[in-house]
Amino acid sequence: MIPGWATPEGTRTYGARFQDRAAPGHFRLAQGLWLSSIGIGTYLGHPDPETDARYVEAMVCAVTSGCNVIDTAINYRFQRSERCVGEALRRLFARGFRREELVIATKGGYVPYEGDWPADPRRYIEEAFLRTGIARPEDFVNGHCIAPGYLRHQLEQSQHNLGLETIDVYFIHNPEEQLAAVSREEFRRRLRAAFAALEEAVAMGYIRFYGTATWTAYRASPQASDALSLMEVETIAREVGGPDHRFRFVQLPYNLAMPEAALRRNQLRGEGWGTVLEVAEDLGITVWASASLMQGRLLRSWPLWLRRLFPEGLSEAQCALQFVRSTPGITTALVGMSRATHVEHNLTLIQHPPLAPEAIRTILNALRTSR
Repeated sequence: MIPGWATPEGTRTYGARFQDRAAPGHFRLAQGLWLSSIGIGTYLGHPDPETDARYVEAMVCAVTSGCNVIDTAINYRFQRSERCVGEALRRLFARGFRREELVIATKGGYVPYEGDWPADPRRYIEEAFLRTGIARPEDFVNGHCIAPGYLRHQLEQSQHNLGLETIDVYFIHNPEEQLAAVSREEFRRRLRAAFAALEEAVAMGYIRFYGTATWTAYRASPQASDALSLMEVETIAREVGGPDHRFRFVQLPYNLAMPEAALRRNQLRGEGWGTVLEVAEDLGITVWASASLMQGRLLRSWPLWLRRLFPEGLSEAQCALQFVRSTPGITTALVGMSRATHVEHNLTLIQHPPLAPEAIRTILNALRTSR
């Protein structure tokens, strides 16, 4: 188990490694840490040794190319992605990189299973979590659980998989999943208990920050059954952890096909409404974008004057990623990259400064008009 965590000095030192290659704006200060504007994700791929090897190579390539944010989840590829992160870290530390330079995030919520689908998922849950007293049957919703005992168990397993004593950011994975089966009142109770468990984990030194990694919750209309108010969620964290609570990160999809985080005014903000990016800024919460490259092909239908907002010579994927990493309020654009060639292609962007805010506004207006 490797001790330590990402620190202001360590992440600053990491950024200094790339001062001759990275354009201004690639590294951003958030929660006292210097984070790369592009992070590597580990979601897709088969649960097999060949994919494992490619992911390890890709992560080593990413860190040595200017990316110090690594995002995973215990259920990604049946725990294999976390273990690949652990192997990549061991190789990186052997090459001179330090734990303090890297920001490692994972998630808990979905049942991860072990290596592959079990023959009987219900029996697996019963034997692994119910008979052992880790959780109760009513705590599970569609293979998803945020009960305190379950989260503690999953966090411990993630520490073991990653080989880390401390995880920098621990996300509750799609908490809105619970709303498929419980009332709003019960959901708030469950979320409050989960946050209390994570504040305890912070106090124990197991994690540094926590957050919510969502899919629909912060993008949906306020009337949707799975919608969440970021202001209300932060209030629960404040009730549990006080003004110095560690609920400081949010992850949600944002890309050219899913720009709601910057366009939809669906979040309570004071006496009115704002976008989730605006509310997150008000609350001092750092936002990471997931699914950053989805629908990059939309660029093909753009008029030439709109394409000219991007630097010449960029591929459609690079332009799509440039849009995400340049949007005000997005600190890091996460990209699933299971091959070193993908990493090399995407990380050439660090040589380019982010697009100007005026350019982003122009693109968002074009997206608003086309919707």
